[in-house]
Amino acid sequence: MSKCTVEDCGCASVPRSPGDFSANDPQWKPSRLDDIDCPTDAALIRNNLEPLDGVTGLDLALTRRTLDASDHPDSPTSVDAALHDTGVWAHRIDTPADHVRTVLSIVGMDCPTEEALIRNKLVGMDGVATLDFNLIQRRLTVTHRPGALDAVLVALQAIGLKAKVESEGPDSAAEQAKSSRQTNWWTMALAGVTATLAEVVYWANGGDHWAVVVLALASILSGGVSTYKKGWIALKHRNLNINALMSIAVTGAMLIGHWPEAAMVMFLFALAEVIEAKSLDRARNAIRGLMDLAPETATVRQGDGSWVAMPAKVVPLGAVVRLRPGERIALDGVVTSGRSTVNQAPITGESLPVDKAEGDSVFAGTINEAGSFEYRVTAAASHSTLARIIHAVESAQGSRAPTQRFVDQFARIYTPSVFAVAFLVAIVPPLAFDGAWMDWIYKALVLLVIACPCALVISTPVTIVSGLAAAARKGILVKGGVYLEEGRKLATLALDKTGTITHGKPAQTDFMVLSGDANRAHILAGSLAARSDHPVSLAIARAATEQGWVLRDVADFAAIPGRGVRGSIDDHLYQLGNHRLIEELGLCSTELENKLGALERQGKTAVLLTNQTGVLAIFAVADTVRETSRQAIADLHSLGVKTLMLTGDNAHTAEAIARAVGIDEARGNLLPEDKLKTIESLMTNGKRGEVGMVGDGINDAPALARADIGFAMGAAGTDTAIETADIALMDDDLRKIPAFVRLSRATAVVLTQNIVLALGIKAVFLMLTFTGDATMWMAVFADMGASLLVVANGLRLLRR
Repeated sequence: MSKCTVEDCGCASVPRSPGDFSANDPQWKPSRLDDIDCPTDAALIRNNLEPLDGVTGLDLALTRRTLDASDHPDSPTSVDAALHDTGVWAHRIDTPADHVRTVLSIVGMDCPTEEALIRNKLVGMDGVATLDFNLIQRRLTVTHRPGALDAVLVALQAIGLKAKVESEGPDSAAEQAKSSRQTNWWTMALAGVTATLAEVVYWANGGDHWAVVVLALASILSGGVSTYKKGWIALKHRNLNINALMSIAVTGAMLIGHWPEAAMVMFLFALAEVIEAKSLDRARNAIRGLMDLAPETATVRQGDGSWVAMPAKVVPLGAVVRLRPGERIALDGVVTSGRSTVNQAPITGESLPVDKAEGDSVFAGTINEAGSFEYRVTAAASHSTLARIIHAVESAQGSRAPTQRFVDQFARIYTPSVFAVAFLVAIVPPLAFDGAWMDWIYKALVLLVIACPCALVISTPVTIVSGLAAAARKGILVKGGVYLEEGRKLATLALDKTGTITHGKPAQTDFMVLSGDANRAHILAGSLAARSDHPVSLAIARAATEQGWVLRDVADFAAIPGRGVRGSIDDHLYQLGNHRLIEELGLCSTELENKLGALERQGKTAVLLTNQTGVLAIFAVADTVRETSRQAIADLHSLGVKTLMLTGDNAHTAEAIARAVGIDEARGNLLPEDKLKTIESLMTNGKRGEVGMVGDGINDAPALARADIGFAMGAAGTDTAIETADIALMDDDLRKIPAFVRLSRATAVVLTQNIVLALGIKAVFLMLTFTGDATMWMAVFADMGASLLVVANGLRLLRR
């Protein structure tokens, strides 16, 4: 089936119980499955579903996490129940005809704390079908009946979250990215001053004083009302988030007379929350930086020939835009007149400007340098290459990497466990061992402060987002956190030759006529080659045209996959193909083999023109190696990655090119299915995540899809590559792959550091609590300090 490492869809849809299908919904619908990770999960699902009545075939796609029953069962509820037995929930992919999708901007939604509240409130609400969360961009996408939106907004308001419906259009994402939570610094300052004064008065008087109580209450009211409000809402919905735990801890501290400490704890927590929110905004700003690349206006030619500045989002397809030196390009297009050099680094990561002339493509967000030119718009603002990159990065943010899935599962167990321990600490020692109630209640309150795994939960998404944004800035589009995290394991990389290691624009170098007229051989070969889009065929066609030959019409043209083409010219059948084709036609001879061998040993590709009786001519075509290929292969070797070239060219050419760039092994004469089989054999012998494939053509698609990680070359402006590749290299520079591996390894290191840091600090304070050496304000420093540390550590990746 599909690859073992999969991109998490990132959608946190409403779980559906086995009884959710109605009587009017008798058949199983194509559905998305949560938390299926590899063929082990797939096998478990198959074992449970295939024995069911009516299920004779299953289409289970791991890469998309989708399931469809090819023969629909009579009882879809039995399918749901069987899935539920495997621990998997099914969520319908299709939106019901009477439902709509609304994107809500929720400024206060920063982490799983708010997500859990929203889920508890909206799940099961009448008219609400699914919920899709994007915490980093603070978006909630709700699939609902048209009349249910008002109730959703009221429900969100009831849990203290204000939601705003996002406007449609290309700039809505930018508006969302610029939204931020407002901080009232005056009340924060008042809370800090009064908390400090409470501590001073307490120590000056050697204990409690009425002024201490007044100052502490003033501090808590000025800085902690929001926390209490959120905490009360969370407790009403039976959710033990950090606000609920902090509210209980501070209230408990006041009840046992620890007024100064209660005030200082609340102030420190509120301050840390603000700092953490500002730190998280840096991760959001990484995406905002991409959004700000394209200018908001473009100078467009009108019907009367005049030029008018228009908002980029309303410029129609086909419009002609004028660009002056130094301006940013607002929309994707094709140059119609003029010449210039364009800095494409914002899109492709290329370090040097690229020359642009008539017929060349330009991309939104890139920078015109010296010249002036006009271009025809080929994509609306919302569908430009830049817009697709932003969409891909945002979608990748929503996906959960393997580490994040582990952390989320751990957090669900950790908080209630520590809460239970805190409860036992408060009552067991006084009741069973005659301990002092106040002392053990205080220790329990300290435990509550560190019971929320905020630092642990927030560390992974911030780190992954930072890594994704850092990669995008370098022209490496990673389609999910799972690939960013799994890239560090890459041990073997298979590479296509043409268009990947070489430029993919070969030229004809040799010609030998073996039978008949040489001029006619050029015409026949050029006519057949002109009908093909293969780079080798194009080289032969180009040479024939440049020599001035008039090409002929071809009838009954057909491609012979992995071998060549055939067609009829003047009612005679001809073939133009490679060495393999000639062998299959039985037209090889010792003399011909010697000629072909000599060409192939020079690294040239031999193409032969034949009729029904024999070979008429030999054409030799050679491709040039990219200047960056040698360095990229050397970098991969330095990282411990073995390289393997897979090509449809003959073995001699493959070996020659491999030697030229330093590739470990080369395999030639491969059909698309042979490349796929090679990848499968490598994956059988290796471990999960170890095998990658690099390619640029349709012939490489099966192998790219099967590999643990598929790299698509030169994806800038290519819809299919951006939408389907695991990792899209926006230009044709192979050096981006070792750069990606280094980034993946750095991301893994940061993730490990953050998890160890978050759990280590918790463990230390758990021990200090039981020894009586931890105080509540120290616990706040530990909890929120750990959150700030892991956020700052994750943001370091943005500097790579």
